[in-house]
Amino acid sequence: MIVITNSNVTEERIGEIVLHIEKAGVQAHVSRGTDRTVIGIIGKAEPTLAEHLRQMKGVENVIKISKSYKLASRDFHPDDTVIEIKGVKMGGEHLVVMGGPCAVETPEQIDEIARLVKAAGGQVLRGGAFKPRTGPYSFQGIGVEGLAMMAEAGKKHGLLTITEVMTPEYVDVCAEYADILQVGTRNMQNFDLLRKLGTIQTPVLLKRGFSATYDEFLNAAEYILAGGNPNVMLCERGIRTFETYTRNTLDLAAIPVLQSLSHLPVISDPSHGTGRRELVEPMSKASVAAGANGLIIEMHTDPDNSMTGDGVQSLFPDQFANLLKELEQLGKLVGRRFDTPKQTADYFTSWIK
Repeated sequence: MIVITNSNVTEERIGEIVLHIEKAGVQAHVSRGTDRTVIGIIGKAEPTLAEHLRQMKGVENVIKISKSYKLASRDFHPDDTVIEIKGVKMGGEHLVVMGGPCAVETPEQIDEIARLVKAAGGQVLRGGAFKPRTGPYSFQGIGVEGLAMMAEAGKKHGLLTITEVMTPEYVDVCAEYADILQVGTRNMQNFDLLRKLGTIQTPVLLKRGFSATYDEFLNAAEYILAGGNPNVMLCERGIRTFETYTRNTLDLAAIPVLQSLSHLPVISDPSHGTGRRELVEPMSKASVAAGANGLIIEMHTDPDNSMTGDGVQSLFPDQFANLLKELEQLGKLVGRRFDTPKQTADYFTSWIK
């Protein structure tokens, strides 16, 4: 259930309502919007609780939520969630771009790419230190050493960092180095990992499983939210269909659908969503036009020799820079804007030469 309070209710009265809810043996989660305060009730409540709450001073309405995901539901949190990390805002009208290689390879590689991401106007440096691979003999990442390399590059160039975490045991160490933790498609329903991520406050980018429904996706996010971490972003990264031309099928409809069902920011991954470099640019633009709050894009200075073998879906630095320039203009048309100023394009001129 959710309790909707009157617009003029006092904080003291909200506290009294919360206390009444908790005395009934259920949890109360307060969400303050621009016009109303919504109190979500999580747990099995007695039928009489709703009637008692309706009669309380300051309560405008009590509504039963039929969705299995309560905290992720827009019913519980009518306003868009905006996550702010070191001045960078994600969600609402803000457009964030995360760029970088599939995997951290060397200090020189990640430093150069960080410089190029910053110069293009990107706000977040992406890179994997631990890589979940389908085959056991594929490159698995360089581990904690890679986390340190990326953290140093991000700090040097004024970028946030995002990296994938694969197991509950590595959550704390990854959170020590990275600003955002990514849950990959294969781990969307790794419930032990999701529960652990709920115990920290580091923002989480949760990727949709390649065969997951919207309901399953939002219930996975609910695990993190229910654990106490409100900083969750949803990432559409493509689903598995019968089509073999592209690596996956990027579900653009997921962007407006998820935004109608949930208040959480929605990020699009056109790199994994297509697996083809020539499709990343048009699908990035299509994602922003569909209302995405951000993009996570693979970019590499030498994609042909990428250690992960995913270079075919990585943009070259000049392609990345041109794309962000065009996205800035497109964003204005659909109510999205970048928050960080771009530097000069000298880096790209020198790189091309």
